[in-house]
Amino acid sequence: MMRFYTRMLLGFILNCALLAVPAMAGEGGIADFPGLSATTDWPWWRGPTRDGVASNTPVPTTLSDTENLLWKVQVPGRGHSSPIVVGNRVYLTTALKAEQKHFVLAFDRTTGAKLWQEQVNQGAFPARNHSKNTEATPSVACDGERLFTTFYHHDMVETLALSVDGKVLWKKKVAPFRPKAYEYGYAPSPLIYQNTVIVTSEYDGDSFISALDRATGDQVWQTKRLPMISFSSPVVGHVAGKDQLLLSGAGRVSSYDPAKGEPLWSVLGTTLATCGTMVWDDKVVFASGGFPKAETVAVVADGSNKVLWKNNQKCYEQSMLAHDGHVYAFNDQGIMFCWRGTDGKEMWRQRLGGLVSASPVLANGNIYWANESGTLFVFKATPEKYDQLAKNQIGDSSFASPAICGGQVFLRVAKDGQEWLYCFGNKSK
Repeated sequence: MMRFYTRMLLGFILNCALLAVPAMAGEGGIADFPGLSATTDWPWWRGPTRDGVASNTPVPTTLSDTENLLWKVQVPGRGHSSPIVVGNRVYLTTALKAEQKHFVLAFDRTTGAKLWQEQVNQGAFPARNHSKNTEATPSVACDGERLFTTFYHHDMVETLALSVDGKVLWKKKVAPFRPKAYEYGYAPSPLIYQNTVIVTSEYDGDSFISALDRATGDQVWQTKRLPMISFSSPVVGHVAGKDQLLLSGAGRVSSYDPAKGEPLWSVLGTTLATCGTMVWDDKVVFASGGFPKAETVAVVADGSNKVLWKNNQKCYEQSMLAHDGHVYAFNDQGIMFCWRGTDGKEMWRQRLGGLVSASPVLANGNIYWANESGTLFVFKATPEKYDQLAKNQIGDSSFASPAICGGQVFLRVAKDGQEWLYCFGNKSK
């Protein structure tokens, strides 16, 4: 009888957590990883549901070195990887360019103390990189037991698995990688799906999407991509009734079966190179680019190849956010837009200024979005009008995206060339 009531209690707790953040439907969502929480963890790029949506747990909107700051800590080296949070730890990657060293780091979530720093590569950095990129741009992904991260060095894309205590479990060369037409480095974050970690390698050579076994690093499947440089992270969304692996770039918006890598559909859209991660609603996916032209596009994701709408706005490096039937975009000219998802109708626009590289997070009904100069705007997610709640200045350089979970905001920024990891929250009175 006691065992029965224990199961009932655990089921009730789990249901409450799932109600707070809708777990990604289908297989491969956070609900399939018992070591992760949809409310207190931010385990991979763009959060538990992979679309920049956090829980409804209240978090502060006014953030600074003197307001709602729980702690801040220096981060060695340089990187644009966004923080991830699992349990009582925050994970980042970084690189020391002069010494040509790659590192994975762990910080204590409560105090900010650095717990460990593991060097995972020495030497053979690419000779050139884009001025807005770094040698540590992909974010870490965690399945609750292992950390997965990807680096570009020695003319290859390499994926690693580490224990949560920083022990390297395996390293695998995913694919050769040596861009020649555009030596702009590498950026896509690894994607965890079912028993695999999915990695892209796209440049003017043999390009692939590859799935590796999470336990061993062995290749499970590999699918060719066009030989064109692109930087977008792959993402799995449950859209049009099934899990779809979504990826833009190479002049197309494409969908694959994430379990097998087989193409599902592909339509002309966006541009040659994109950096942002695609977003979606129940039946439609949204993508934006990029280079050399500007285009945002909405595609019905049922395989009909129907382009629902498009415009000439450009979100090149940053991702967008889809919420409650609307799409929010902070374009490369520093203008914030809200479009209706069904037909692309502009609901409002607001000039905020600045260049943009970071992606947004929706938390407790509010959108947190920073420009490159460290200005973090917080505004309500509403199609009625631009309703700003706060304009925060945190550092003077902001390329990483926030992680928001468990009532806390984690943000990687730089000031005067020094990188910092911040943790904000509502302080106990």
